[in-house]
Amino acid sequence: MMRAILHWACRLFLAAVFIYSGYTKVDNPLQFAVAIEGYKLLPPGMVLWVVKTLPWFEIALGIALLAGIALRYTAALAGALLAFFIVIMAITYLRGIEASCGCFGLGEPISPLTLLRDAAFMLPALFLAVRPRIEARLMPSRRR
Repeated sequence: MMRAILHWACRLFLAAVFIYSGYTKVDNPLQFAVAIEGYKLLPPGMVLWVVKTLPWFEIALGIALLAGIALRYTAALAGALLAFFIVIMAITYLRGIEASCGCFGLGEPISPLTLLRDAAFMLPALFLAVRPRIEARLMPSRRR
């Protein structure tokens, strides 16, 4: 019972994070473009592509998590995307660039706290991605 509650809590939490994050970017693409340019990692043409595609991808990923579509793989993709975001933010932070995270709108500077927060977001994704394999391995031993 507790595993089922944890499973649903992780799904709902991750879905909410991705849907809300995508929505804030779709709602204000100019702010998101400013945040992406602040990282100083992409050429201007690539920034525009990211601004047009990433928010919709995040929303679709959130909906897929909510609906449970290929959940193990969707959760793994969410975890990989979060890891990618963490790496990009860490590189920017370590280069000494004062940029806005852009995760949930403008105004939140990249800091160790934003890196830690995004790392914490990975925990439910990892749980959802790994849980089926762990349970599959434990099930045969339960039948004995």
